[in-house]
Amino acid sequence: MSSNPKIVVLKMREIIYTLLLLFLAALLIVCLVLMFSGRSGEDSSGGVQTPDSPAETAAPAPESGSFIAGIYTTPLSLGDSVVDVEVSVDQNHINAIRLVNLSESAAAAFPLVTPSLEHITSQILEKQSLEGITCPQENRYTSQMLLSAISDALDRARSGQ
Repeated sequence: MSSNPKIVVLKMREIIYTLLLLFLAALLIVCLVLMFSGRSGEDSSGGVQTPDSPAETAAPAPESGSFIAGIYTTPLSLGDSVVDVEVSVDQNHINAIRLVNLSESAAAAFPLVTPSLEHITSQILEKQSLEGITCPQENRYTSQMLLSAISDALDRARSGQ
């Protein structure tokens, strides 16, 4: 019985390239699984939210004659700066909502604040209520923060503080 051993010679460079390729392939597979697992577009109930899905309601609808006319502001912290959300009301209506003291650096650092406020404001002025306000999926956290500040200002408008 004669044995003929086979000797395989591998260059170290080929081994390193092969290991690197395997690592990158595994990383790509993990990224694809995470991207297509559906977690990014699901809400807590497991259903996918559409871009105009309803946001949580922040306050009950105002009743006729329920406001004390005036301009009410609520501070809103954006990183290191503080911006005021200003709500103007008369006795029966919400007249305007705007941001006051929004610096250029805060606007650059938080680019979704202004478009989110415009989207929310148009709905609030049309409905005269915070109920049923919708917000795009990509702006939901910014919109919730703004809705909370607007709700605080409207609560103060109802109580006259």
